[in-house]
Amino acid sequence: MTPAIAIESLKKNYGTFEAVKNISFKVQPGEIFGLLGPNGAGKTSTIRCLCTLAKPDGGTIEVGGISVLDYPKAARRRLGYVAQEVALDKILTGRELLSLQAALYHLPKAEAEQRIAQLLTLLDLEDYGDRKTGTYSGGIRKRLDLAAGLLHQPEVLVLDEPTVGLDIESRLIVWDFLRQLRQAGTTVLITSHYLEEIDALADRLAIIDRGQVIAQGTPSQLKDRVGGDRVTLRIREFSPLEEAEQTKELLKSLPFVEEVIINQSQGNSLNLVVTTGSNCLSKIEKSLIDSGLPIFSLAQSRPSLDDVYLAATGKTLMDAELAAAASRDLKAEKKQQMK
Repeated sequence: MTPAIAIESLKKNYGTFEAVKNISFKVQPGEIFGLLGPNGAGKTSTIRCLCTLAKPDGGTIEVGGISVLDYPKAARRRLGYVAQEVALDKILTGRELLSLQAALYHLPKAEAEQRIAQLLTLLDLEDYGDRKTGTYSGGIRKRLDLAAGLLHQPEVLVLDEPTVGLDIESRLIVWDFLRQLRQAGTTVLITSHYLEEIDALADRLAIIDRGQVIAQGTPSQLKDRVGGDRVTLRIREFSPLEEAEQTKELLKSLPFVEEVIINQSQGNSLNLVVTTGSNCLSKIEKSLIDSGLPIFSLAQSRPSLDDVYLAATGKTLMDAELAAAASRDLKAEKKQQMK
């Protein structure tokens, strides 16, 4: 079976900065495939190259067996793209904006009107179609943006952070719609830095960090590959690092503890990997009490996608997000000082 998307050894540079270093993955027809990673990991650069909005500096990209680099127009006909930032003309109604989009795709008028009516119904936008988009909430704007990306009935829908900034209700509506698309046979590629979003939607995923794929597979496969159960321990609400280090050394001596990591972004809490089925909570609690250490909270769970990211990079996705935000703030400050 020809992959819906095949990306091999993709590279993209901005000056001396390597945004995408060597990314490869394949998306099969009719699946939801997720690209998970923090902001700045290279997700948007990857899909911009896929959607012919940026020219790669190396590698190959195919959509349904068609080279995006050699035949960009043919590839675009098979793609629908919804960017992270919603850009709507505020003086147009939703129906007028979709009609304009249909004209850009050269859809016959009768077909366009029928398709617009179907999408307004599917996305529960019938009450908003004749209102100006400037009056829309963020969730309604995003749904209209989805409708615009689907007007020409693309084989592959590419979504960049589709629910960022949305409330829970709007996010769930988008999730349900994407599942309906998958059931109808549409291939969906979605980028996100929300762990729960990729876990809930993706049939398979690739985790990207600093422009490289560090893991890929189904969510279950990646979690099983990490192994062991997870324990989160907080000895105080905000523990001194010295006390957290002392606790770490104590826990490392327990035979069922495989790994201990201090999570500084969460008040120096401790993340443990323990042998599955070891009945560890009571034993950890006893060891801490015997050593005179307090317990603020203690919980056990199966591995998550954040554990997969942690195992591959040595940091949680939240830590990576905070580091990326700090880097952006520092660059902005330096740029301001140079003015």
